[in-house]
Amino acid sequence: MYAWIWRHIPFKQWQLKALVSLVLIGAVGALLWYQVFPAVEPALPFDDVQVETTDPAGGQMEPPSTAPSSTGPSKLPSKLPTKTPSAPQVLPS
Repeated sequence: MYAWIWRHIPFKQWQLKALVSLVLIGAVGALLWYQVFPAVEPALPFDDVQVETTDPAGGQMEPPSTAPSSTGPSKLPSKLPTKTPSAPQVLPS
């Protein structure tokens, strides 16, 4: 397809053919961006977001608080939970 377009651009110099090719690419991109994509957007499922509000364990989860904190931004826990060290594995030699 690109070779067919390149052969049918009515200029002999490759610089002019390259310029016309870039203009064609830009025109096709603008057509897609401003006409085609907005027309098909309602049919696409990007805004169909579903949020699960129940705990997978079966309990009901509380919604997050939307009130601003009076103490400033939330802080990360000072100590992260660690795994209990297990016995070292001995591999047969």
